[in-house]
Amino acid sequence: MNPPERDDWRLFRGDGVPRHIEMPPAPPWRRFGGGEQPSPEGERPSPEGEQPSPGEERAALGEEQAPPASGRSRPAPYLIAPEHADVVNAALHLRRPLLVTGSPGTGKSSLARAIAHELDLGEVLRWPVNSRSTVQDALYRYDAIGRLRETALRRDRDEAEPDIGSFVRLGPLGTALVPGERPRALLVDELDKGDVDLPNDLLTVFEEGEFEIPELARLPEDQSVVEVLTERPGERATVRRGRLVCDEFPVVVITSNGERDFPPAFLRRCVRLELPTPDEGRLRAIVTAHLGDDALEEVDQLLDTFLRRRAARELATDQLLNAVFLRAGGMDVTAEGLLEAVLHRLGGAV
Repeated sequence: MNPPERDDWRLFRGDGVPRHIEMPPAPPWRRFGGGEQPSPEGERPSPEGEQPSPGEERAALGEEQAPPASGRSRPAPYLIAPEHADVVNAALHLRRPLLVTGSPGTGKSSLARAIAHELDLGEVLRWPVNSRSTVQDALYRYDAIGRLRETALRRDRDEAEPDIGSFVRLGPLGTALVPGERPRALLVDELDKGDVDLPNDLLTVFEEGEFEIPELARLPEDQSVVEVLTERPGERATVRRGRLVCDEFPVVVITSNGERDFPPAFLRRCVRLELPTPDEGRLRAIVTAHLGDDALEEVDQLLDTFLRRRAARELATDQLLNAVFLRAGGMDVTAEGLLEAVLHRLGGAV
């Protein structure tokens, strides 16, 4: 049974009258900031004592798993079939990048966070790839102009020249290769949006697990050890003789929306996982994981509409979550134009 529709969901009325409005709670996957709030991926505390039964499709994150010692908030359970979890494990054992493909909204990017959470690998390093992305920028950046400016200022004050390490910052890929007690997790998001040569440019780094910083390699022997900045605020990494070599290959998850093919040499070095488009049963499980059991009361009509529209055009799972969230809050998502705005197509001209 649908909840009664309320008029107070209309925060904006378009009548030009100013009002002091208390903002309603955000969807779990759109909450930001510290404290005990859920992560942007969404969080729903698991009921006490629930355990996935053997053989069933399960949440990749254990229901009763204790929170990590670092105190990070727990993301929403990541629903994954056993055969797909096995592919993830193959990549982990082989120390190979996991290349994840699938339609938009199938959980490709969230998988990296689920793996890092379950293995307690810390915050995921993220490299969002675009048409201007280069391996060089992902490895490190050297602020030569800033160093020159700071050196000139210090010379004017008869002070010692600044340490070059303060002007070298490792990018997400470079930070992922920093030696540590545990491997780090790296998400290379939407690699297919990058330059056609970008996958081949990654081959050496993925194969060797090391890279050179020429600006540091040229330093004299008495400056062979340099502390540089990393992608993580406040963290420094030690670079010796201009080379950084990982102890343990990072957990690398690469996502692709299939906009173009990758070269065979690159594919050979990856373990491939294609996430299927969720069926009706999986969609119901996803709604429950993100919004709770009560949200299932609002699903039937919206799910039928979603499945019918998805068959004719590309839709993402989070669009269904948006519609269910609004409906559970009393919004008339069947109103003219509103459902179309939420379940809009993802491909073609806008």
